[in-house]
Amino acid sequence: MNIAELKFDENGLIPAVVQDAVSKEVLTVAYMNEESLKKTLETKETWFYSRSRQKLWHKGETSGNTQTVQEIRYDCDKDALVVLVIPNGPACHTGQYSCFSKENGGQVDGSRFDIINKLEAVIAEREAERPEGSYTTYLFEKGLDKILKKVGEEASEVIIAAKNRSHDELKWEAADLLFHLLVLLREQKLPLDEVLTVLKERHEK
Repeated sequence: MNIAELKFDENGLIPAVVQDAVSKEVLTVAYMNEESLKKTLETKETWFYSRSRQKLWHKGETSGNTQTVQEIRYDCDKDALVVLVIPNGPACHTGQYSCFSKENGGQVDGSRFDIINKLEAVIAEREAERPEGSYTTYLFEKGLDKILKKVGEEASEVIIAAKNRSHDELKWEAADLLFHLLVLLREQKLPLDEVLTVLKERHEK
């Protein structure tokens, strides 16, 4: 990235939208100046400029909830940034995964696959916040081997349900398999988008 090409405002700042690189959820919006952007590029962790405190701040410096930078994009006008990160804990000072509300204003979902997007976001949220009593929290805390075991178990259950010719049984087991597969992708920090890209590339051949 050529910082000299970017357009900072009259205060030497540029807005940065921080987005989870895996779930694609927007985590927060902050500001960077040239120095904080350079530190971000050098350390591969997010650094911002606090307008209220008039100083640089390293995300997670006190909380430990750092953000590992995967990619930085700028818009066509070069006056705004999107920072794709892997969050190492909640992004918000309140302890929430994202600084943004989950409310959708009562809008009706338009896509048959919206639930996948929502589920991916919830799984990312559970990994970051680790709420007590959550099954997803349990899986992340038990680690990779437990998650792999569940994926294997659910795949076997799908096979049995299909052999039984039971649609009710199959839809439940398929849902369980999809859920645990999404948990596995999150644990591996592999965006679902990359899996979908593979499918698209295969289809286009």
